[in-house]
Amino acid sequence: MVDTSSLGLGWEVYVIFRLFVLDQNKDEFLILQDAMGKERRFHVLKLEWGFDQFIPLEEFNDASNGYLVGDTCVFGAEVLVKERNKCKGECLFLAKLTSASNYKHVWKIENFSKLEAKLYESEVFVAGNQKWKIKLYPKGQGVGRGSHISVYLALADLSTITRDSKIYVHFTLRIRDQVLSKHNEKKASTWLSTSSEDWGWSTFVELSYFNKAENGFLMNDVCIVEAEVLRISKAL
Repeated sequence: MVDTSSLGLGWEVYVIFRLFVLDQNKDEFLILQDAMGKERRFHVLKLEWGFDQFIPLEEFNDASNGYLVGDTCVFGAEVLVKERNKCKGECLFLAKLTSASNYKHVWKIENFSKLEAKLYESEVFVAGNQKWKIKLYPKGQGVGRGSHISVYLALADLSTITRDSKIYVHFTLRIRDQVLSKHNEKKASTWLSTSSEDWGWSTFVELSYFNKAENGFLMNDVCIVEAEVLRISKAL
């Protein structure tokens, strides 16, 4: 979304959209859309939605597929605006982070193969005047139990948050590849509160993939997990 100044404080826009690229050889469109036409919520802290893997570069650059012809391509969008709302009774305070690198927490886990407990937590760290911790389930939980490692970012001190307030956070969690730096990482933007204190992935990385030495995630029985907090705000 662009030019949102006319929407007023606390605006929200719910949209169903499709993005497409033209096959200029067949005059047909390759269309990408969220499964089941899922609607997306745009707001002041989330101005864009899309697809990280829209089309493979090799496929796009192959002239025989028609997407890039004469160094020219055609992209388009079809947008259905379902609803516009103005939120009332909520005040948002943005905590500016001067440098994302200042809010990266590195957690070095030794003797990883000997971990027996269901859940492990990192030491508490501070980002944007808020206390955080990383939660790791070495044998997974939920749908990832027994097959994946589960990793979450969590609020570490709920006493600083009132029952009706919530924290918006944009963050990255990663397990470092200690050999080739091809890290396994995932990003998220979400609201956290006293009733929803963590967010992450029950299927963060498959155990069989994690345990392969050539992938570099487990070296000398040491695993390195990082949390990078990129943006924080608080709604009261």
